[in-house]
Amino acid sequence: MVEEISFARFRFIIEARESLFLPEYKGSTFRGSFGNVFKGIVCPVRNQECRACLLRQRCLYIYIFETPPPEGTTIMRKYTTAPHPFVIEPCEDTRTVYEPGEELTFHLVLIGKAIDYLPYFIYTFEEIGKRGIGKKRGKYVINDVYNVTVKDRADRIYSGDNRTFRMPDNIKGFRIRDLTGSALATLHPERVTLTFITPTRIVFKGHLIDNPEFHILMRSLIRRIALLSYFHCGGDPSGFDFKGFIDQSTHVKTLDKSIRWHDWERYSTRQDTRMKLGGFIGSITFAGNLESFMPYLLAGEYIHMGKNTAFGLGRYVMDMQEVSYGKEIS
Repeated sequence: MVEEISFARFRFIIEARESLFLPEYKGSTFRGSFGNVFKGIVCPVRNQECRACLLRQRCLYIYIFETPPPEGTTIMRKYTTAPHPFVIEPCEDTRTVYEPGEELTFHLVLIGKAIDYLPYFIYTFEEIGKRGIGKKRGKYVINDVYNVTVKDRADRIYSGDNRTFRMPDNIKGFRIRDLTGSALATLHPERVTLTFITPTRIVFKGHLIDNPEFHILMRSLIRRIALLSYFHCGGDPSGFDFKGFIDQSTHVKTLDKSIRWHDWERYSTRQDTRMKLGGFIGSITFAGNLESFMPYLLAGEYIHMGKNTAFGLGRYVMDMQEVSYGKEIS
C-alpha cells in the first residue's frame, strides 16, 4: 500500500487585474470556483445527471470529483466514492482585499494519476481568473506555476506571459516509500509536535473530535492514505496490518497540547445551503516510539488529514529534529 502512493505540489502565483474581494479563509472560494468551472470545461453533456451519463466510466470530472471503485473490486467495496485526488492549499494571508497588480499565492497538491492532468488544473484556474472570483467577481491572471520539490525547491513549469508549459519531463513528486529509506531508518524519534494550521475535521465513533489522541489521528491518516493508494495510485491495501498499526499507535502519549475549535462556514451553490466546517487548530506534542509512524506523518504534511481536505482543511506541519524528507522522483 505505502509503496504505491505518489503526490506532487505546485505553487500558483496569481496577479489581480481587478480588485479581489475574498474571505479570510480562501480555500472554499477557490475550491467552489474550481469545481464549477472544471465541469464546464471537461463535460460534453452539460444538462444531465452524472449518475445516468453514458460517459461516466471515462469522464475526467467523475474521476476527479466522484471517483468510483474499480469494476469487479473485491476490497473497499463499502466506499462508493474516493477522496478527491487533489488538495487546494490557500495562502495563510487573512487579507480580504487585493488591489490590481498585487499578487496572491496558493498551492495545489495532486495525488497519483491526477498528476497527469495538471494541464487541466492550470487551464481551469486560468478560466476562473477570466470569469472572476470572490464577492464581486474580480479577475486575475496566472503569472507563474512552480513545481515544489525536495526541501521547498521550486522549479517553474508554467509562465503566464507566453503560456509556456513544460510537462511531463520536469514534473517531480514524492513517494511515501522514499520516506522509509536508509536516512529515516537511522532516526529514532521519541517526540514530535504537530501544528494544525487549518481546521481539522476528524470523525471518531460517529462524532467530530475536538481533543484528539495520537491513535485517533493515525486512524484518520492511515485510512486516507489507504483510500488514496487504492483509488488513485494502483495500490492494494489488503496486506497492510491496520490492527497492529493502530494498536501500536495507542502507546504514544500526549505530552503537551494547545488547541482550540475554529468554526467557519461556506456556501454550497450545488446544495444551496450554508455548511459548517469547523475543526481544531493549534499544536500537540506527542511522545513515544514514533519511528514507524514517521513516513505517514511526513506524507500527511502534503496530503493533509481528516475531512474536506480539498478545501485545504487538515493541514499541519511537523516539528522534529533531523527529519528526512525522502528522495526526489521524476
